[in-house]
Amino acid sequence: MSSATGPGGAGIERVAIDDASLGAFYRSMNPTERHTFWACAAGWALDGMDFMIYPLVIGTIIGLWQVEPGTAGLAATVTLLASALGGWLAGFVADRIGRVLTLQITILWFSFFSLVCAFVQNFEQLLVARALLGLGFGGEWAAGAVLMGETIRAQYRGRAVGTVQSGWAIGWGMAVLAQAVLFTWLPPESAWRWMFVIGAFPALLVFYLRRYVREPEVAVEARARAAASGDRPRIWEIFSGPILRTTILASLASAGCQGGYYAITTWLPRFLTTERGLSVVSSTGYLAALIIGSFAGYLVGAWLADRLGRRPLFLIFSLGAIAVILAYTQLPLSNAVLWVLGFPLGFFASGYFSGMGAFLTELYPTRLRGSGQGFCYNFGRGVGALFPALVGYLSAGVGLAGAIAIFAAIAYGVFFVAAFALPETRGRVLHAES
Repeated sequence: MSSATGPGGAGIERVAIDDASLGAFYRSMNPTERHTFWACAAGWALDGMDFMIYPLVIGTIIGLWQVEPGTAGLAATVTLLASALGGWLAGFVADRIGRVLTLQITILWFSFFSLVCAFVQNFEQLLVARALLGLGFGGEWAAGAVLMGETIRAQYRGRAVGTVQSGWAIGWGMAVLAQAVLFTWLPPESAWRWMFVIGAFPALLVFYLRRYVREPEVAVEARARAAASGDRPRIWEIFSGPILRTTILASLASAGCQGGYYAITTWLPRFLTTERGLSVVSSTGYLAALIIGSFAGYLVGAWLADRLGRRPLFLIFSLGAIAVILAYTQLPLSNAVLWVLGFPLGFFASGYFSGMGAFLTELYPTRLRGSGQGFCYNFGRGVGALFPALVGYLSAGVGLAGAIAIFAAIAYGVFFVAAFALPETRGRVLHAES
């Protein structure tokens, strides 16, 4: 164990990571850590399922309601913009009332509005429902990531939080499976509605949270200190003093990594069915290769976050994502080669997320952790939210493949530069007072 000096002169305690194997964290978990791990993993999987439902039905929406591609992309953009606001507010609320209670509220919120999406009668109503869903969608990540980061010990935090992140790929796979089944059994005009009905299932997770998941002791102690001193966290505090530089750089890193991801995942199903001539059902195998690669990327990223560190993970994967997406969209490849290339595309375009939750948790003091982490990650969502709409509009001039490649390369370039400028946080111990 060692210590260093951080911004403002605060001591930063670190622990050595002696066993960096992927499964070591799970074998060493106590019951509290294990319950929190499974609750957050399930929450993130269901969160991913809810978000990915819309990209999977976007082609159907365009056809049924005669919506322009740019306008259709706007629904994904509005969802992400709302999630940016929801994540920041939920992070701030989590610093005030607790991580677990905030997590329950946000899950119920986005589950309800997913159900509302199933009953809308036009695109304008869907836009409003997706925006309201986004508030809870962003808030769930903010509360859950802080809860995980504070509950899991420092020597296992990267792998544990990163493995939870892999739940997104599982949720994505669940959405694709639901699409394959529903669009096979039902006509498109009703199948897309049942997709959103399935998106209401995460509400059931609240029962598990209420019974088994406890508030992290470091967060309870920090709130007690704030209440005793009267110095409660202020929503603008992350933009003052030495913490401002961290907030700016972490926000840019989050914007880059999410902008690239959303530029790819929102439009890839449409790219496969239009520019590659696949049907909705036949494209499932291509998306499956992408999802399997994504899942593998999350697990490898979780291991590398503790093995090499957070920053090396981000730098390696951002460069890999740029290379693969350019090959996937710009080279004259056969569909068979494209299917194979789906694995490395999913791997590099997703795996770096495994380090983001732990990284943002470790950058901020406990009293500001929810606010800081919630703002930075969801600022990234807000900026990344522009990319689906921009890709849709630009595709009219350069084609969908060109638009995806341009915005993904720009986003991952920003991610690389911002990550390079931030400090390494591997092994950092969290305290109530720092």
